[in-house]
Amino acid sequence: MEFIKDFIDLFLHLDTHLNTVIRDYGMWTYLILFIIIFCETGLVVTPILPGDSLLFAAGAFAASGALDLTWLLLLLTIAAILGDAVNYAVGHFMGPKVFSQQDSRIFKKEYLDRTHQFYEKYGGKTIIIARFVPIVRTFAPFVAGVGSMTYTKFASYNIIGGVVWVGVCVLAGYAFGNLPIVKENFTLVILGIIFVSILPGVIEYLRQRQQAAVE
Repeated sequence: MEFIKDFIDLFLHLDTHLNTVIRDYGMWTYLILFIIIFCETGLVVTPILPGDSLLFAAGAFAASGALDLTWLLLLLTIAAILGDAVNYAVGHFMGPKVFSQQDSRIFKKEYLDRTHQFYEKYGGKTIIIARFVPIVRTFAPFVAGVGSMTYTKFASYNIIGGVVWVGVCVLAGYAFGNLPIVKENFTLVILGIIFVSILPGVIEYLRQRQQAAVE
């Protein structure tokens, strides 16, 4: 329970925690952010790490001068692209075994099924669209690897998605993070980002339940 409490606190007070990391670790902050974004996109066992909200917070600190915007954009884009590439490789080599199982301690089949539905709806563009949808973002490259999507095709979507995702989130934080109304209500802003991120998944879930009830 203490771990869950600390994790929720991390999400709700990203500004405070990131400020502490910058103060205590200086230039190593870039490496820490790199690792978090890489793990959030590259490891199917860590889909609940902060993604959109962390990028926004990093952009806000760049606006205040605590972090360098150019280095953030460059390093975190590389982290996002590498993460998806690793995730694709893992899915390609071990994915079929995972799909043959029901829920385990590590993998939730419902996450995989949800990502499959995204592919059915959006095709290869799922790699780009999924960047803005938590959980699906982590599983989309994995499922692409399982389905043996041509790597050159995957790579092009991966690069575009990584650049757009990091660019939009970090630059949004850079543009709006230092506004007085945002700084004074940072926790609410982070909650809003999380809510908007998961909204498509919630809508799709409710739509499916309604459809299942009709059938």
